[in-house]
Amino acid sequence: MTLLTNSVTACTGTLIVGAGQAGLQLAVSLRENGYSAPITIAGAEPWGAYQRPPLSKSFLNGDVDEDNLSLRATDFYTENAIDARIGTRIWDIRLAASGRGGEAFTGDGRVLGFEKLALTTGSRPRRLTIPGADLTGVCYLRSIPDATHLRTLLGVAHTVVVIGGGFIGLEAAAAARRRGLDVTLVESYGRLLQRVVAPPVSAFYRGAHDRRGVHFRLGSGVIALHGDERVTGVELSDGTVLPADVVIVGIGVEPRIELAHRLGLTCSRGIVVDESARTSNPTVVAAGDCTVQPHPQHPDTLVSLESVQNAVDQAKVAAATLLGRNRPPTTVPWFWSDQGDLKLQIAGLSTGFDDFVVRGEPDSESFSVLYYRDGHLIAADAVNRPHDFMAVKRALSLGSTIPSEEATNTDFTLKALIRAVDAPLPAGRRP
Repeated sequence: MTLLTNSVTACTGTLIVGAGQAGLQLAVSLRENGYSAPITIAGAEPWGAYQRPPLSKSFLNGDVDEDNLSLRATDFYTENAIDARIGTRIWDIRLAASGRGGEAFTGDGRVLGFEKLALTTGSRPRRLTIPGADLTGVCYLRSIPDATHLRTLLGVAHTVVVIGGGFIGLEAAAAARRRGLDVTLVESYGRLLQRVVAPPVSAFYRGAHDRRGVHFRLGSGVIALHGDERVTGVELSDGTVLPADVVIVGIGVEPRIELAHRLGLTCSRGIVVDESARTSNPTVVAAGDCTVQPHPQHPDTLVSLESVQNAVDQAKVAAATLLGRNRPPTTVPWFWSDQGDLKLQIAGLSTGFDDFVVRGEPDSESFSVLYYRDGHLIAADAVNRPHDFMAVKRALSLGSTIPSEEATNTDFTLKALIRAVDAPLPAGRRP
């Protein structure tokens, strides 16, 4: 292949491909740990690193603007000698035959040399592949332009259909209802958030959003979108056509792993990395939404952790690996979702649970669900119950548990119920 290049950067320093939360944190961690060689961050979007979670929450509601989303001021990059190549797409990477360093090729014909390489390429929304999917008014929600466009459309819309009953879909539905719009959410599964929460949490969100005016069509597939140039309706698998001025699609994301494939790295649902963020090529690290990694408690199982917390913590691990240092201590995975006045906080990973208990009354819109595996606490979903979230997060960080037979007793705080695994039940605290 012949490459026409406008300029070549000498083969020095670290190249981070992907300018999101993980990419920025990796650069910050390198500098904080005394790394003085050049750092280049290349990102295809025309902005520096910014917060994505508010896009479906406060930004979509109009409570914050673009300036509030930036993770760092422009001066930060200059002051820390970080060369931020925004609006720069890397389309190919060649590693040196020696195994040390290589070159990255940009869309505008430039070549960026590097000694160390990190992939923080993130993910993209999974797109519909049905008739009408390209009609005007069909929206996805991943970037600032996505959210800005959707916010404009919601300002003049009357009827909205949300496809997907996951976190993005529910957050978008809440934002649309806040504007007083008619909202119907369509989900192919029989319950909301089916892959990530227990049935009581699904039932709660169905009821809570129903009380706030959202209509639901669960167990329904979408087979086509109607309209000439603009979307006017959503056809379901039972033949029903729902009217729609705007369609919001939230059916998950796909990791950006094209460059990883070009490099011959092992990929599954994402770039496979170990607990030190090393890819199958130990000279290359990866972090963030583009990766799958060993489950913290079950290393033989790979998990994808799409969260700010994981992007930050995994980037810190990747930086330590590039510097040849011991990895930071393992942290407890956590996540949150704001849906109007409903705040869900998740601590730990409930994957593989075999038991759960409900603490508090869901109808009060303040309760928690604690998940167990083989009798040990592994995770919790806390709705408008931050103290429960913090207690479970602490218990998991200590390798401790909260006995399931005690967890439902609201006479005691969860913090007071934390104890070592296999310790006997304290006298007087039996249910």
